[in-house]
Amino acid sequence: MKNYVLGTILKLILFAIVLNSCNSTSKKETANLDEAKKAIKASNAIYFDSFKNNDPSIFIERYADDASILLPNAPQIYGKEGAAKFFRKAYDEYGLRGGKFITTAVYGDGVEYVTEEGLWQSLNSKGELMDDGKFLVLWKKTPKGWKMFRDSFSSNREAK
Repeated sequence: MKNYVLGTILKLILFAIVLNSCNSTSKKETANLDEAKKAIKASNAIYFDSFKNNDPSIFIERYADDASILLPNAPQIYGKEGAAKFFRKAYDEYGLRGGKFITTAVYGDGVEYVTEEGLWQSLNSKGELMDDGKFLVLWKKTPKGWKMFRDSFSSNREAK
């Protein structure tokens, strides 16, 4: 009987240690989502400055090195070089000169990735609305901070 009680006590202690270890691990893996939201807000605040100033470096810096942009009605583009080409086309061919992001939600645990959902507006050189739509961006935490990893958007306007 003594061995049974001792064995039960040891099992309970071992169970408590394992349970405590699991709780500690999950706490370590959870970051503050507010940090990601703050970084996203700051990045979005200067994103369209790149078009106002014809400065693709501001635009390109928003993206992770291994990012891709999932354009509507076009092939997916990859990396910083793809982002640079996209900027040139938006600026030179479409006349994009400004815009606005309206974040409606940010999902995730804030550790490695978070997803931003929202609305966007693009403006021409006169400040007139050219287009508007919705987006989903998968943000990745990099050594340089939170960067766009996958950028997907579509217009609210009917395709021509």
